[in-house]
Amino acid sequence: MHPDRLLRDPDTFQGRVEVHPFQSRVLRDNPLGDPSLRETPVYLPPQASSQTLPVVYMLVGFTGRPHSLLETHPWKSGVILALDRAMSAGEMPPAIVVMPNAFTRYGGSQYVNSSAVGAYEDHVVQELVPWVDATFPVCAGRRGLIGKSSGGFGAMHLGMRHSELFGAVASIAGDCHFEYGYAQDFLPALRGLTPFAGDPARFLAEFEASHDLSGDGHATLNLLAMSACYSPNPDVPLGFDLPIDPRTGVRVPEVWKRWLRFDPVCACEEYSEGLRSLDLLHLEAGTTDEFHLQFGLRILSQRLKSLKIEHCHDEFDGGHFGINGRYVQLIPRLIDALSLD
Repeated sequence: MHPDRLLRDPDTFQGRVEVHPFQSRVLRDNPLGDPSLRETPVYLPPQASSQTLPVVYMLVGFTGRPHSLLETHPWKSGVILALDRAMSAGEMPPAIVVMPNAFTRYGGSQYVNSSAVGAYEDHVVQELVPWVDATFPVCAGRRGLIGKSSGGFGAMHLGMRHSELFGAVASIAGDCHFEYGYAQDFLPALRGLTPFAGDPARFLAEFEASHDLSGDGHATLNLLAMSACYSPNPDVPLGFDLPIDPRTGVRVPEVWKRWLRFDPVCACEEYSEGLRSLDLLHLEAGTTDEFHLQFGLRILSQRLKSLKIEHCHDEFDGGHFGINGRYVQLIPRLIDALSLD
């Protein structure tokens, strides 16, 4: 075995999962002090030993790490094991799957570049893509993106901004139309700051000690983490601005505008040409999504139609959680799109 990789459960997978310690240059000295050495899992199906294959980058959601996709417990096997079984049995076209590790102290990076969090967009597009191309038997230029929740947002964000790298994009319940997806939790987030005298720094210090997200804790962490991603400000103590007044909850328009530049409903106009060049743009959400992303997705779909951007808009029975089976449903569509001549 090569000394710079670990094999994950080699007796379980018919293909193999390699977990590579990737030393990131762009994440070195990141503002949160998170590790720049990133464990990056890569799944290679049995067919990778004899042919070049398309590659799919799979992005996990907020508070998640890619390692969760590798679960092999007999009662709750993970996404990658399901893909391994399908690809090994010939029930699904084969592909290499790369799982970027963009976890942070705040729970995630949204796969964006931020002076308050780090250069996670650059980590994926400038570091992982060329490394994967040079290391694994991938088809030149045949790359896809898929993600769920914040990972779905990341797939849309990276896909529209780097369409020269990624030919197919799929978002499962990805963050969009921020007014619905985020703003509904702003007041609960402020309520979660009440025990800390409204001080985000005190909340974060307590969270670092306990990692307790009960009650309004998740809403509070989400507000602070998204602020760090979407409205960084190196000139203030925390390194980011809040989109609301921390006492009254009143929206701060100039900060909210900075958030909206990341909202796919708004960003799709700026990057419409790149979106039109994709071989596949698949967007979906559950009909009972707890964050109302099904409604935001409908608005995004209408916006894409007005811009004459071809896409697939789908809604499935289900909510925001327990929907990892959607990966297995969608990945064959990505692979088929990436395999087109």
